[in-house]
Amino acid sequence: MYKRVLVPTDGSENAKLAVRQALELAKLMHVPVTALYVIDTSVYASIPPDALILDISSILKKDAKTALDYIEKEAKKRGVKLETVVREGSPSKEIVDMAKPDDLIVMGTKGRTGLARIFLGSVAENVVHHAKCHVLVIREPEKKK
Repeated sequence: MYKRVLVPTDGSENAKLAVRQALELAKLMHVPVTALYVIDTSVYASIPPDALILDISSILKKDAKTALDYIEKEAKKRGVKLETVVREGSPSKEIVDMAKPDDLIVMGTKGRTGLARIFLGSVAENVVHHAKCHVLVIREPEKKK
């Protein structure tokens, strides 16, 4: 039914949950996984120019490497073929652009978006509305009271 599982990640705990689900599904379906980390370039717009003395780009690339290294380790444990991709831009746009009609996108409901979500909308919501393939959204487990 699907030829590939596309799993976007931002390294958050909810994304890790989605990664594990994506890898298990891919293993059952005998299809490869493409792990995608999008460096959100809107981060640069919210930083004052005089604060750019820090190399923000290298910090964001390090975050990408950490998130993708986690997926590589999990894929290897399960014997799932994996490709990793890093892109820059708007996360929801890059995810939608990368997806093919015969893909299954598996992603978490919440990431590390903070206040940006209130103003820009959820990445998962945008992907669900614009993707040309099926999208499986993995919810966070309910917190025990």
